[in-house]
Amino acid sequence: MPLLTNSRLYLQRLGYDAPPAPTLQTLQELQLRHVCTFAFESLSTLMRLPVPIDLPSVEQKVLLEGRGGYCYELNQMFLALLQELGFDARGITGRVVMGGPPDAHTARTHRLSLVTLDGVRYISDVGFGGMVPSSPLQLDTEAVQATAHEPYRLSFDGQGSYTLWAQVGEEWRGLYVFDLQEQAAIDYEIGNWYVSTHPDSPFVGQLKVARLAPGKRHTLNNAHYAVHYLDRPSEKRTFDSADELLDVLTETFGIRVPASPALRQILDGLVIANA
Repeated sequence: MPLLTNSRLYLQRLGYDAPPAPTLQTLQELQLRHVCTFAFESLSTLMRLPVPIDLPSVEQKVLLEGRGGYCYELNQMFLALLQELGFDARGITGRVVMGGPPDAHTARTHRLSLVTLDGVRYISDVGFGGMVPSSPLQLDTEAVQATAHEPYRLSFDGQGSYTLWAQVGEEWRGLYVFDLQEQAAIDYEIGNWYVSTHPDSPFVGQLKVARLAPGKRHTLNNAHYAVHYLDRPSEKRTFDSADELLDVLTETFGIRVPASPALRQILDGLVIANA
């Protein structure tokens, strides 16, 4: 398995002075702390830059350069941490159906993790943008499961495929479909290549950012910013300048934004396009 070279720094960012024991409580705490600490963000694909997903590159970007990432980065790094802590965990992939019919047969473009604890299987995901689960979810039940944020549930089609659902208000929304097929490194490379380069990818040339906090979710879709609360209506606004975008990326999402004239120009273009 790939080994982390900055595990001590990683744990410190998550609030640990020493490696925690590989228990369900630890997994729950790690996942919640992760989604509240590291931003999901697509600055690289916004700028049409390569997104290397070898573990050293991901650690350099997220832990040392102060950036975030998307599923092929965040879930890979998180899986490496789980394995180093002694969890029985491996990567799996899914097909995103959010925003469309839950039975759509889309491409495998999402990475998540399967964790087994005392014979019980869970999925753990820290890289699904604004609707990322904030707690691990038990796999072999269709019961509604509470998380630190919204309720989730899993359905099984009896033929090997599971669907993840989230309750948003009074509505259940399908997020992604997945199975437990073993994945090789090339499977992730192919999915990441599509997500980071294909003109039909929802990330290429687009700014998508998310970070959770207790009781709420912060999201940014190009120049459209929202705070989604658990107990009251969402607050939404559209930014009028690149300076506002840069401020929210830094202050709210905790991203160390690259000092790049090209990025500033792209952000100016987003503001104009979304006015």
